[in-house]
Order: sequence, then C-alpha cells, then structure tokens
Amino acid sequence: MEQSDHELLLPLIDEENICLPLPINVVSKYWNTDLSMSEAIETAKQYSGFNGSILIEGIEAAERHGLVCKIIRSSLPELKKIIDMGVPPIVILPGIPEITQHASVITGYNEDDRTILHYIQKGSKEGEQQEGAIPQDLFDKEWSEEGRLMILLGPSDIISTIKLENESGDKSNRMCFESERLNIQRNSSEAANILAKAIESDPSNSIAMNLMGAILNEQNSPDCLKYYKKCLEINNKSYLSYNGMGNFYLKSNQFVKAENSYTEAIKINPKRSAKIYKNRAYLREKQNKTSEAKEDLKTYLKLFPKAPDRGIIEQAIREL
Repeated sequence: MEQSDHELLLPLIDEENICLPLPINVVSKYWNTDLSMSEAIETAKQYSGFNGSILIEGIEAAERHGLVCKIIRSSLPELKKIIDMGVPPIVILPGIPEITQHASVITGYNEDDRTILHYIQKGSKEGEQQEGAIPQDLFDKEWSEEGRLMILLGPSDIISTIKLENESGDKSNRMCFESERLNIQRNSSEAANILAKAIESDPSNSIAMNLMGAILNEQNSPDCLKYYKKCLEINNKSYLSYNGMGNFYLKSNQFVKAENSYTEAIKINPKRSAKIYKNRAYLREKQNKTSEAKEDLKTYLKLFPKAPDRGIIEQAIREL
C-alpha cells in the first residue's frame, strides 16, 4: 500500500459554533453534507455563557441531514483500518491546559514516521489542508486517558460496512454525550438518570463511570468516589478520575488522600492541567512540605504563564 493511501484529504473549514463543532462540520462536508450554521446559532442561544463544544448537538444536526453516527471505544489498529476505508474518525483527546477535552479529526497516519495526523484548520496556505503530526505512542497514551473514544460519522451505506471491535458500547457512549448536554443545561438529576442507564447498558463504560462521579462530586456526595474507583478499575489511565478524587478529598480536608490522588493524575499526564499543581501546593503547604509546595507553584506558573493570580502566586513562592 502506498503511503498516500493512509491520508485523507479533508475540506478546509473555519466555521464553527458550540452547537456545530469544527470536527462535525469538517467530516459532514467531507461527505458533501452542508450543515446549517444559522440553525446552530439559533440552537446555541439556549446555552448562553457556555464556552465549550456540545458535540451531541452537532451529531444530531448531521443525522437530521441524513448521516449516521456510531460512538465507540476503539484501538489504534482499528483507527488505522477505518482511515484506510476512507472514513475520517473523530477522537476525543485531553484538552490543552485548562480545557478538559477536545475533539480532533484524524486525517491519516504515517507508518514510516510512526505518527498520527490530525486536522488543523488555521494557518493554511494556498488552500492546502494542514495536518498536525503526533508521535503514535504519545497519541495512543493521551487517547487512552479518554477511554479511546471515537466518533464515526458518515453515510449509512459506508458506516454499516465497518466491522467494529466494540459496537455494543455505541448506545451507552451516546448516552454519555446526552448526559453532558443535560449537565450543561443544569439538569444534573436527569443527566445522572441517563448515566445510570448508560452504565446498566454497558457496565464496562469507564467514561460513564467518570461522568457519574463528576456529577456526584459537584453535589459533594462521597458516592462519587465509588464511581471514580470503578472507572479506574476499567481504565487506570483516567486522569480525570484521579483529579476528581483529589478535588473531593481536598473539599473534605483529607489532605494526604487528595495529594496522593493528584500525584497519580500528574504521573499520567504532567502537562494536562496547571491548576492541579496549585491545588497540590496548597495541600503540601498544609502538611509543612514547603519545598515541594514551592516547586508546585513554580510549575503552575510555567504551565499557565498568563494566570490571573500570577502576582499572588509569585508572592507565595517568595514567602515559602
């Protein structure tokens, strides 16, 4: 197989909206399906003040225009197989610092360089598609933090031909996206009900476990720990579950457990969040671990140089 067979040419798009996220818009246009931006803008009015993307809104818009969707937990070999079939997968990856997650369109892979190529819409020249190359091992490590979640969007006759390793999780995974929308709408009780159904449908759904933990954590319920721990039994690379446990223990003044949980999260991905270092510094200072607390505050500023509390943190570093 020629190397070019491993790369897909996607349309250059720069239009996006919280209810029509860029990856959904790009993949829909790849299949010659134009989604209505004005419709997305109208839908977005019910989410005033929310800055992230609501993927399920974009997915439902694509389905209204005749495309079908499968949401699965996948693997690197399966991802490559899907690309070679001419289908651009959307994957969920850790966000850049202080953004929990982001969706990325995978445009191909390079076996010689052992890299995974993902879509970048900005900075293009002369109408060329821009691609970002991620070392394959790093990509798989970061993808595993999000349970290797993949969204397949396309015409039914094409998507139906793809034989998947874990199709049974599709319904449960979709419920996770639906619950996130309900949570954004501040309907946490219904979001929890849907997650309970997702877990019943697929008890191996680590993503649903983590989301349920997050909802209970917001309610200051110690039951959140049960779900975080279940998530980690299934996926021991779940950064968000370790971080969530740390946040709960911090709120309940269990400093040693909070520090240990944050440390486990940092082991998984030391650059994912700056705030986790500030939280751990507070815990360490409370335990008279002043030198460790100082280093954590320095790391916080290194990862978040434009932190609004930079002056306060610099003062704290001088005083430690």
